[in-house]
Amino acid sequence: MKSSDVILQTATKVVFFLIFLFAIHIFFAGHYTPGGGFVGGLLTASAIVLLLLAFDLKTVSRALPFNYTIMIAIGLLLALGTASASILFDVPFFTHAYDYFDLPLFGETSLHSAMLFDLGVYLVVVGATMNIILTIGSDD
Repeated sequence: MKSSDVILQTATKVVFFLIFLFAIHIFFAGHYTPGGGFVGGLLTASAIVLLLLAFDLKTVSRALPFNYTIMIAIGLLLALGTASASILFDVPFFTHAYDYFDLPLFGETSLHSAMLFDLGVYLVVVGATMNIILTIGSDD
């Protein structure tokens, strides 16, 4: 099904990147402010749904060739692996580590192992949300 709504498609191309960049910002700011993997994942899924509304499923699948079921599995492995890594280091469950690093463009930045957990949550939320949306919206 091809849509001839040029205004919607043109606006979607810009708004998609704005929503996606905001989702990445929320993801990285989740250690210090509200947000993180869950909210960032929902924002990313909403940006993809906006693409699905403006374009057809084949066009979006060609542009974003992801298997969302595998994305869920990778996210679960990351989240569970990060959470249970504390067992290997003989510290309480869900204890996260952090340190400060001097990165070239960002300067002195703190990196947390909790970011890996948030990345797992992010992947699970995007994968599960897109699986639900694609299942509900499919023609089968």
